[in-house]
Amino acid sequence: MIVDSAVYRHGVRLPVDCASHDYPALRAAAASEDGFVWLGLYQPSEIELGEVAEAFGLHRLAVEDAVKAHQRPKLEQYGDDLFLVLKTLWYVDEDDAVETGEINMFVGHDFVITVRHGKGSQLQTARRFLEHTERVLTKGPVSVVYAVCDTVVDAYLDVVEDLQEDVDEVEESVFSDERTKDSARIYTLKREIAEVRRAVMPLREPMRRFASGTVPGAENEEAAPFFRDVVDHLTQAAEAVDTLDQLLSTAFDAHVAAISVQQNDDMRRISAGAALVVVPTLIAGVYGMNFEHMPELRWTFGYPFALLLMGGVAAMLFWFFKRSGWL
Repeated sequence: MIVDSAVYRHGVRLPVDCASHDYPALRAAAASEDGFVWLGLYQPSEIELGEVAEAFGLHRLAVEDAVKAHQRPKLEQYGDDLFLVLKTLWYVDEDDAVETGEINMFVGHDFVITVRHGKGSQLQTARRFLEHTERVLTKGPVSVVYAVCDTVVDAYLDVVEDLQEDVDEVEESVFSDERTKDSARIYTLKREIAEVRRAVMPLREPMRRFASGTVPGAENEEAAPFFRDVVDHLTQAAEAVDTLDQLLSTAFDAHVAAISVQQNDDMRRISAGAALVVVPTLIAGVYGMNFEHMPELRWTFGYPFALLLMGGVAAMLFWFFKRSGWL
């Protein structure tokens, strides 16, 4: 359950003499000189998270959301504490699938608790970044919020880049001369892009609030520029998602139009082929009737003439259809 737990003070990780699950002792160790605790949890049970909630005074409704997960990105305030929900994304290229996870963050004046669900966005990189960047870590719990959000949003850009490659492949396939079946893949990619949009769009407003310094308890002018960078990356991801969705819609329309053109070409070829058969058949049918009084029945060259007539008409039709592009 506990991935890592640490006490930080003045931008430095402090050694502690208590166990990682001794939450009251951890909080007591960070109580003086503006220290704070960062506790990282992975898919805790309701009982396990309940112990953490009791030690840090977390709100019951926020704890319920963190246990159940599957929340939309949001920022809520409970008293002096903040509750932030982020969606994590990663791309499985062989399946054209965007997989999702979730990070729930409880932020107080002396603690940050991250509850992670799913395999995406390992937070060890964010923790290592902060521990090697003292000037950021000195900002307190808000620095952890920044590092986690920056890690998650950077992963959004990676997913968008992977989607861009697949969309380019679809466009190339749709506009190629070969007959392709791209509708299923286009639908799959549009569904995955919708998954990305559900993660990106709701997060823009909470990040703007952090960037503008209007979040109670996180009014830090020095931290605002860092969040503005996150907002910029988030905006890039949002714009890219909209662009990819439009490109796929255009590609689908082009694919449907190409299918219609192909069907028309097929019908013309079928009609031309049928005409090449029908006309000789008509001539043969006329001369095959068993009437006694018919012209050319007793003519010596009647049979060769009929064959020549059928062949000549078929050749003329073939030339006409070829010239018209029907064959």
